Parts: sequence; structure tokens; C-alpha cells
Amino acid sequence: MSPVQADTGSSKSTSTSRIEVTDLAGRQVSVPLHVNRLLLGEGRMIYALSILEGHDPFARVAGWQGDFRGLDVQGYAAYHARFPEADQVPLVGGTSAETFSVEQALNVNPDLAIMALTGGHGPGPHSEAVKQLEAAGVPVIFVDFSQHPLRNTVPSIQLLGKAIGRTSEAAAFIDFYQQSLDQVREPLAKAREAGQLNTPSLFIDMLAGLQDCCGSPGEGNFGELIELAGGHNIGADKIPGAIGTLNPEFILSSDPDVYVATGVFGEGRGGVTLGYSATQAQAESSLRAIASRPPIGELTAVRAGRVHAMWHIFYDSPEHLIAVQALAKWLHPELFSTLDPEQTRKTLYQRFMPIPPTGVFTVSLPTTAP
Repeated sequence: MSPVQADTGSSKSTSTSRIEVTDLAGRQVSVPLHVNRLLLGEGRMIYALSILEGHDPFARVAGWQGDFRGLDVQGYAAYHARFPEADQVPLVGGTSAETFSVEQALNVNPDLAIMALTGGHGPGPHSEAVKQLEAAGVPVIFVDFSQHPLRNTVPSIQLLGKAIGRTSEAAAFIDFYQQSLDQVREPLAKAREAGQLNTPSLFIDMLAGLQDCCGSPGEGNFGELIELAGGHNIGADKIPGAIGTLNPEFILSSDPDVYVATGVFGEGRGGVTLGYSATQAQAESSLRAIASRPPIGELTAVRAGRVHAMWHIFYDSPEHLIAVQALAKWLHPELFSTLDPEQTRKTLYQRFMPIPPTGVFTVSLPTTAP
């Protein structure tokens, strides 16, 4: 089923103790009015949950999938430093949907399960696991921050806020989210209206150096962020879905104006070093190595120094608003000379997140003449 916006503005009471919502898979779901035990079908949903739960995001987490621990090691370490009880949250699976255990999920006795629409690291909308959870009396709702982030982030936050009783917190974040995106939308609209806007092409090399060349967003995911930021995603020319691969020959023939890699691990783990424990020097040196590998080093963008990188988890988090601002600066440096994505990130964390904004999440190499 195609993702649709959640009908969160007028949920109706089905009884004195339950409410009815429409999730991002278009499913009508009856959820408890007071949720005390949450099951996270992807561990990285802790980022979105943190925005709504304030200073204690683990207060209601009864169990979670293992992707946060296993694949986002810097993020997990940052949370663990502030919340050591993260180690005690029961795992209900590993880092893939196939490892999700319905038996372990039911053992944590959840009031509500939250799943990702894409079903990449946990069960998807049509999975047998979801059917079994619902048959056992566990309501399941689907959210989406990855497949179509610009379309679905606001309704997903609204849905979560209503389901867990955090509607005012959801409204506050949505206001901040829209204002942050408007800092990009409005200057671009004025420049476009004045006939002064070009559309540079861009290649996002997802998990660069950590997999065969080359992962890329297509029609969705980071691709939507590139379009909002005033660029053309070359991956959309070949990939019909949200994420896919591009062959080196196509990348070379497209010769994009700007090159962006994504990274997630710490120093020594390969790829671009970005995240909560990364330093500027580590980020720059690792990006330089990644951008010089064949065939990427042959691109005009790399030879000219139009080389950047950003945190890979932006692809699946409401924090992608920071990525939009960074992309806008990289694509249109003169138009966005005063825009400060790092300050936006600091403000986001000060207002909504329970951990400090440590580390490096975007990085650029010095620009040289083409």
C-alpha cells in the first residue's frame, strides 16, 4: 500500500481507554489511551522518540530491534553515556527484518509497537510478524522518516505524538522543523522567481567505501532533500525507488557538479568518520581518502574540491532538516552564505534532544579552482 498522510488531526475515541489513529501505511489502528510499554521495530526510532519524550526517552521502551546497537555505534554510545540503562533494554532481533522475533517481542509485553514503513531493519506492513503481533493483541503503527521524509515526517511525528500522548511536544517540533526548512525554501523561491537560480547536479555516495560502488538515493530518501535544497539528484535518473545503486560508468558520464558521501562509523571502521565521537580532523582526512578512490577521484567535482560528507543516519531521522540546510549551502554557497546548519543542530539538541550535540555531522574539503 502506498504511504499516506496520517489522519492525526481528529482521532476519535473508540472507548474510554483507547483512541483510533491512521498510520503511515493507511491502516486504522486502535491504540491504548495511556501507553506504558513501547516496542521499537527499529532501534534508531529512539531519535524520533527522544524529540517527544524529553529528558527520559527510555522511560517507556520495553524492547527494541538491534540495529541501533549494531549499526549506529556512535549514536548508541552517545545515548549510553547519558542513559546506561540502554544496555538493559531487551533486544527482539538483530539488524535485519529477518531476525525479528515475535516470541521475544511478545515477551516484553508491549502496549504498542512502532514500525518503519520501509521495513528495512524490522518487520514491514505486510509481514507475518506484524500479523502475529496484532493477533496477539498488540497494536502496531507504521511511521516513515526514510522513504519519503519530506512528505511523511510531519504526519509521522503527529501520529507518534497522538499515540503516546505527546501532542504538544509534537507540535513544538513540527514548528521548528518547518521554520528550519523555510530557511531554505524561501531564498530559493525568491531566486527562482527572479530567474537567478541554477540547478547543480549532485551525487550522494551512500556509505561510501563501506560497500561496492555505489549506493545512491533515487526517487525519495536523500533525493527529496536534494530537490528541496535546489539541486538535481543524478540517482533519480536511474533509480525508481528510494535507495538503489549506480554503476561507475553512469556516475562518470553524469559527472555531477557536487559530490557528497555519507558516513556513520568511528575512526578505523572504514568510510567517512562522522557522528557523535568524530573530530573535524578525522572527518576531513577520511573524506579525502574516500573521495580519492577510483572511480570517484576522476569526477570534476572532486578535482575542483566540491567534496562534502554528512551523517548517514540523516536518511532515517527527523534530523534530516540539518542535511537540507547543509545541502543548500553546498549547492548554492553564495545564496546561503549566512545559513548555519551546525547552529541549527545545536538549537535542535538544546530544545528537543536529551543528549549533547557532540561530534561532527557535516564536513567539507577546501574548495579549489576548477
